[in-house]
Order: sequence, then C-alpha cells, then structure tokens
Amino acid sequence: MKNKLYGKRRGKAGDIPLLICVFGMAAFGCLMIYSASSYVGKVQYGDEFYFVKKQAVGFLLGAAAFAGLALFDYKKLAKLKYIAAALALVFVPYIGKTNYGATRWIGFGSFTLQPSEIAKYAFVLFAAAHFANNYDKCTTLKGVLPVLALGLCYCLLIIAEPNMSITMCVGLLMLAMIFLSGTNLKTFAIILIPLAVAVPLLILLEPYRLKRLSAFIDPWASPKGEGYQLIQSLYALGNGGFFGVGLFNSTQKYRFLPFAESDFIMSVMGEELGFFGLFVFFAISIFMVYRGFKIARRCKDRFGYLLACGITLVYGIQVVINALVVSGTIPPTGLPLPLVSSGNTSLIITMASMGVLYNISRSG
Repeated sequence: MKNKLYGKRRGKAGDIPLLICVFGMAAFGCLMIYSASSYVGKVQYGDEFYFVKKQAVGFLLGAAAFAGLALFDYKKLAKLKYIAAALALVFVPYIGKTNYGATRWIGFGSFTLQPSEIAKYAFVLFAAAHFANNYDKCTTLKGVLPVLALGLCYCLLIIAEPNMSITMCVGLLMLAMIFLSGTNLKTFAIILIPLAVAVPLLILLEPYRLKRLSAFIDPWASPKGEGYQLIQSLYALGNGGFFGVGLFNSTQKYRFLPFAESDFIMSVMGEELGFFGLFVFFAISIFMVYRGFKIARRCKDRFGYLLACGITLVYGIQVVINALVVSGTIPPTGLPLPLVSSGNTSLIITMASMGVLYNISRSG
C-alpha cells in the first residue's frame, strides 16, 4: 500500500532532478552574464548590471511560464498544432529590427522578440501531434510529408533572416523527429540525401557564409576581420587552462571577445572556470538530456513521447552546436547557449518548454 501511494505522489511530483537542473542552469547563467557583461554594461550603458537585470526579468517570466505549463495538461497542446505552425510562420519575419546585418527580431517598444526561437518548439509540437495521429503512415514518404514540408518551410524562412545557426538546428530537429516517428530506413534515406546536398549549396550561395567558412579553416588569415571572433574565443579557452583564472577574472570580456555575454559566453566560462568547469557544465547538460529521454521513454502516450524527445533534442542540439562553434570545430554561427546566454526570448521559451517536459514527467 505504501509503495502504491508513494508511486502516486512521485508521479504527481514529476522529475525533480530536471527541475533543479533547469533553475540551477538559469541562475548560473545570470551569474556568468554578470561576469561577462559587467565591463561592457558599465562603459556602454553606465550600469554594470545592465545585462543581468534584463536576464533577471527573463528568469522570472521563464519561471512563471515553467510553472504554468507544468500544471497545464500537455495533451491539450496537440489541439494547437495548426495554430502553432501558423503562428511560427507569421513570426519568422522578413521585416523587423535589424542588428549586425540580420533581421531576426520583432520589436514592441523596448521589448524585442526573436521569432525563430518559437519556431523550433512550434515545429516540435506539430511533428509530435502529426506523428501521434498518423503513426500507421509514418513508414511512407506520404506519411512524413507534412512534417517535412513544414520543416523545410521553416528553414527557408529562417535562413532568409539570415540565421544559419537556427536553420541548422531546425534541420537537424526535423530529421530527428522523422527518425523517431518510426519511419523506415529507405524513406529516411530519400529525405536525408537531398538535404545533405543542399547544405554546401546554401553555404556557396551567400558570400558572408563563404567568409565565415574561410575564417573557420584559417582564422589567422584574417585576424582583424572574419577570423577575429574565433581567435579571441580560442584565446579565452586557452587562457583558462585546467581550473581557469577564477570567476569574474576573464580578460577577454574587456571588449576583446564580441558577444561575450550571449553567443560566446561559453568562452568566458572556459576562461574563468577552466576545463574542469566546462566538464561539470557538460556533465549537467548530458544529465538533463538523459532525464529528458528517460521522461520520454516512460511516457504512456505517443504524443507525449515525441513531444518530450523533441524538447530534449532542441536543448541538446543547441548546446552541441554552441560548443562546436566556440571551440572552432565548425564555422562561426550565432546560436545562444540555452538557459545560460543573455537573451530573454531564448531563456523564457526554453524554460517554458522545460515546463512542458516536467509536465510530461508527472504523467509517467
């Protein structure tokens, strides 16, 4: 009798380790953002807490979103698949606020929203609902065609911003969701081969992507141009050594490393906390991915299983791509480190998605 009651309470409580990791990561992000941005905030805005204050607002809104979606019946989200798809298509704009040559934001006064952050999770929701309702057709190309068409549409709209990093994220996510749907290898190969050919073509079509590729191959060929950011990132990581130079003691954050508080915050982490600090960070990230897939495996319904897998994949893919970029393993591309990088849209949406994942864990 005690075991039955304990099992019931445990199911209602949800995955506590995941909850601790999510809020712990977000709090750690606020700490690292202060460290990475205090100098720039003081010089540029007259307030060393400028960036961390904005992140704290995002943290509070993200916590509220987490709590709300943790209590909301996630199965009802399946009814919103077409609305989610339509909203994401509207929100990925051709016009909006332009920064650094890219139109990736919609502005509402002083508030800006990056729509492509929403698009990733809208796609996951649509794919999970479609495959759950059509699981008997997933082995055929016709069965996966709606998900494939929507994923390619998102990729085209996002790359038009331009935003190669989130295009890569959505493309990988699309392939993973199709694979997890249970489709056969023949159908998967028919989809995979043309997409593999399309990637180098997309790089060749845009001059700025070719410049980034050349900077990746030999950043020292253009140390003050395209290769500058990667070189500064490598300096930061190299300077950190095994145990780092100490929290708040980074030198690269003094305007040597661009976007130190956002896309390249991992470089500052590596410099201040060293290899050991990054090892702990990746260990926690891997643990979160493990918890996510464990929640998916224990889920009682197909929709919840695919939704949990998709949310977990978004987090995992972003962490991997960000790590590969700052270490110079792949060409430079702007993608925030989820829960850690500066940016309210990314933080709120990521915490909201983790609220859904926690919700699914309560039913397992």
